[in-house]
Amino acid sequence: MKEYSSYGIKICHYNRIFEKTVEMYRGAVDFFITVCLEEWELLQKLSGKERNNEVEKLTIRTKKRLEVRYDFSEDYYKFPSYLRRSAISEAIGKVSSYHSNLENWKISGKGRRPGPPPAGNVFPVLYKKSSYLRTGEYTAKIKVYLRNTWDWLEVSLRKTDVDYIRHHCGERKECVPVLKRKGREWFLNFSFEETVGLSKVPVREQRILAVDLGMNQACVCTAMKPDGTVLGREFLSLSREKDLLKTAVNRIRKAQKHGAVRTPRLWALARGRNDRIAVLTADFIMEKARKYQVDVIVFEYLELNGKKRGRHKQRLHLWKAKHVQKMVSGKAHREGIRLSRVNARGTSAYAFDGSGRVERNIDRNYSICRFSTGKLYHCDLNASYNIGARYYIREHLKSLPEKERLGIEAKVPQCTRRSTCTLSTLISLNAVMTA
Repeated sequence: MKEYSSYGIKICHYNRIFEKTVEMYRGAVDFFITVCLEEWELLQKLSGKERNNEVEKLTIRTKKRLEVRYDFSEDYYKFPSYLRRSAISEAIGKVSSYHSNLENWKISGKGRRPGPPPAGNVFPVLYKKSSYLRTGEYTAKIKVYLRNTWDWLEVSLRKTDVDYIRHHCGERKECVPVLKRKGREWFLNFSFEETVGLSKVPVREQRILAVDLGMNQACVCTAMKPDGTVLGREFLSLSREKDLLKTAVNRIRKAQKHGAVRTPRLWALARGRNDRIAVLTADFIMEKARKYQVDVIVFEYLELNGKKRGRHKQRLHLWKAKHVQKMVSGKAHREGIRLSRVNARGTSAYAFDGSGRVERNIDRNYSICRFSTGKLYHCDLNASYNIGARYYIREHLKSLPEKERLGIEAKVPQCTRRSTCTLSTLISLNAVMTA
C-alpha cells in the first residue's frame, strides 16, 4: 500500500510578499467556481479530465478560439497555465461536493440548505520546473505575483527543516510543494509518498496489541495471542502532563468568568499541552508494539462527532483519541503493522471473565470496576482484554464457511452478538474450534 506524509519547510526573511499570490489564486478559484455552477448540467456528464478541458474551452481564449463565454484573461492577465489548471481542479471538486451535499439535503431535509461554495483557504501548488526550482541545498526559486507580474523569487529555506527532511524522508518520493501560511510565517509544504508492505501473517498465528484509550489513563495496552493468552500488560498515565492541561483549562475558565471572551494565548497553551499528550501516547503504543513484535494494533471505533453532553464535556472536547489513532496508523504502516478497529459498545461495561456487567465509579474512582463476583479490577485493562477478544472473534468467524460458522455459533451463542463479546467468549470459541 502507499503511505503519504507531509512536512513543511519555513521560508526565511519573507513575510507579506506572498499575500498577493495567494489572493490572485483564490480569486481564480472563485471565478472557476462561478463558471462550474453555471455550466454544471454540462460538466456533470463528463469525466475528470474532460471536465477540466471543457472549463478551459469555456474560459480560455486561444488563436483558434478567439471568443469564449467567460473570459478568464480579462481579469487575470498572464496567469500561469499550471496554476490555472490547479484552480480549475479545485473549483470542480468544490462544486461537485456542493451538489452532492445539496442532493443529500433534499433527500433528508435536515438542517440548513447548503450554500454555494467559496474558494476558502486554498493555497497554490508550486509545480516543479514550472513554478519551483531547487537552486541549492538551502535555497530555491518559486514563481509568485511580484511587481504586477508573475516572476521568479529566490528564497532561503530553514536549515533545520531541510536537514530533518533529508534525514527522515530521504528514501521517500517527494511530491510538489504547496505554498502555505501558518500564523505570520510562510512554508513550503512537501508531501512524500512511499510504498509499504503490511504483515500477511494468518489470523491463527497473529499477535495483537489491544489498546484502550482513556481519559483518566492515557492508554492501556494488552499483547494477546489468538487463543486469548495475554503476553503482557502496559499502562501509561502521564499524570504530570494531564495536571498541566487541567491547570491550563482552569485558567481559561477563570478568565471567562471574569468576562474575557477571547483568550487566544491561554487556548494555545492548552492545545500545545494536549498535543503533547497525544504524541507521547502514540509513541508509547508504537514502543510496546515493537517490544511484543505484534502484527496488528487494535483500537476501538470511537464516534466522537456531535454535541458533547454532561459535566465532563470539556474533557471530551480535548480528548484527542482519533488524532492518536491517526498518528499510530502512519507509524505502524511504515513498519508493516496493520491497524484494526472494533465495536466500542460495552467493552468497559462487561467483565472479561464472562460474569456480566460491571459496577463503575467505586468510591468515586472511575478507573476501578467491580465484577458481579465481587472482584475489583482495573476498568481500562478489562476493556483492553475485550477489545483484543472482539478482534479475534471477528477474524476467526469471518474466515469460516457459512455452515461451519453457524455450527460454532450454536455451541458458543455469546459470539453471535459482538457488542457483548468478552475474553471468556474468545476462550470458549477457541476450545470449540480446536475440538
